[in-house]
Amino acid sequence: MSDTSVQPVGESTPALTQIQRVVDTFSAPSKTFTDIARGHKSWWVPFLIYIILGYAFYGAVNSKIGMRQVSENQVKLSPKTEERLAALTPEQREAQMKITVAFTQGVFLATPVVLLIMGVVLAAVLLGTINFVFGGKAKFTSLFTVWMYAMLPSMIKTVLGIIVIYAGSAPESFNIKNYAPTNLGAFLNPGETNAALYSLATSLDAVTIWTLVLVAIGTSIVAGTKRSSGYIAVFGWWAIIVLLGVGTAVVTG
Repeated sequence: MSDTSVQPVGESTPALTQIQRVVDTFSAPSKTFTDIARGHKSWWVPFLIYIILGYAFYGAVNSKIGMRQVSENQVKLSPKTEERLAALTPEQREAQMKITVAFTQGVFLATPVVLLIMGVVLAAVLLGTINFVFGGKAKFTSLFTVWMYAMLPSMIKTVLGIIVIYAGSAPESFNIKNYAPTNLGAFLNPGETNAALYSLATSLDAVTIWTLVLVAIGTSIVAGTKRSSGYIAVFGWWAIIVLLGVGTAVVTG
C-alpha cells in the first residue's frame, strides 16, 4: 500500500450505493472508504448482513451442537473452571451450568447490540488515536461506518463455521471461540497445547488480519493521514489486545 495522504475530493462526486460499497470493500476498498470520507455514512446494509449470518450461525450451533454442549466444551477447555465446578455439589453444578448456557445463548441473541457496542468502542478508541496521536481529522461517525464495512470479511468466517458444523463437526470437540479453520489455532488441540501458545496461534487469524488491514486503510482515508499512521494505530492496539490475551491465558490456563 502506498504511504500517501488522501487527496481532497469534490463534494459533487456521486455517492456509491451501499451495495457498491460492500462489493468494493473486497475488490477496491479505497473506493468504499473514500466514499465514506466524502460524507456518505449509511451502514445498515452490512449491519443487516451480519445479523442475518449471525442468526444463521446461531441456528446451526443450536440445532447441530446444542447450547449445553457448547458450554460444557468451554468448561473442559478451562482447567480452573472445571476444577471449581467439580468441587460443587451436583445441584450447584447444574445450577451454574444453566446460568452459563443462558449467558451463552443470550450473547448469540444479542448479536445486533453486541455489534453496535463493539463499533462504538472501536470508533472511540481510533478517534482518539488517529486524531490526537497522528494529527488526523476523522469524525466518530466516519470511523464507525469504516468499521461496519471493514468487518465484512468476517462473514466468510461465519459461513465457514456453518459449513464446518453441517459437514459433521463432532459436538464434543466444537469450540465456539475458534469455530472455523482460518487461524493456526484451529489446527492445534487446545487441550494438549500450551494455553499461551494456543492463544497466540488463534490470534494469527487470516480473516482478523484482513479486517484490520481494511480498518487501517479506512481510518487513514477518513482521517486524512498517511496510510502508515492507520496501520500503526490499528495494529498497535491489536498487538496490545493479543498480548493481553496471551497473558490472560497464562494466568487462567
